[in-house]
Amino acid sequence: MTLLRIDNLSKSFDGVKAVDDVSFSLGAGQLLALIGPNGAGKSTCFNMINGQLKPTSGTIHLDGRDITARRPRDIWRLGVGRTFQVAATFNSMTVLENMQMALLSRERRVFNAFSRAASWREDEAMALLELVGMAEHARRTCAVLAYGDVKRVELAMALSNRPKLLLMDEPTAGMAPEERNALMALTARLAKERNIGVLFTEHSMDVVFEYADTLIVLARGQLIAEGDADAIRNDARVREVYLGTGASYAPRALSLDGAVR
Repeated sequence: MTLLRIDNLSKSFDGVKAVDDVSFSLGAGQLLALIGPNGAGKSTCFNMINGQLKPTSGTIHLDGRDITARRPRDIWRLGVGRTFQVAATFNSMTVLENMQMALLSRERRVFNAFSRAASWREDEAMALLELVGMAEHARRTCAVLAYGDVKRVELAMALSNRPKLLLMDEPTAGMAPEERNALMALTARLAKERNIGVLFTEHSMDVVFEYADTLIVLARGQLIAEGDADAIRNDARVREVYLGTGASYAPRALSLDGAVR
């Protein structure tokens, strides 16, 4: 069953195409890796799916529903979880409080002056933390956690809206090899158990080849290859532009900082 369908997606900045007519699909329970050299358009693609950027053209369908150019908070409430390359947690809050904020957002109660956040769905928050191995750290602030533990908290927050689709932008960036494998093994298990589609970007090829069911490769905004790990390893064009030197597709400099990575 197709969960996410991307059709002819494009995004231009000042006449430069960051994403150029990209199409792919993702099934429920599958892990799809979106890879490519710096400047390929991976983050731009992610930000269009998540609603942070409006596509120049093309459509995005989630579970048969058109979500193109919807606001991020609306997409979140339709069942799309997101983790970021730089972990996004509230450092001054405890791990439990971070979870409660995510649950308050799911229920549209963040700005409700009559609710007591300190007691909001504590059991559910603790169950999610237990799921990712962080329950024992619930009363600690995120500021004192090791980076790998912060990534686990962020994953728990992304799971708080019971997602159909999980977007993970370089989920293992900054982590040691053992931490990388533990986080991705957990993600793969949850995807299968909960029938969640996972789209992730990643520069660690050991992680990509070990955990992705399918890989798609972008270069200069264009999709140049799609297939399983063996097909991508043996694709001559992928080896030239990404797994090799990448010299054929040097990163581009754009006037809008951070738009294309």
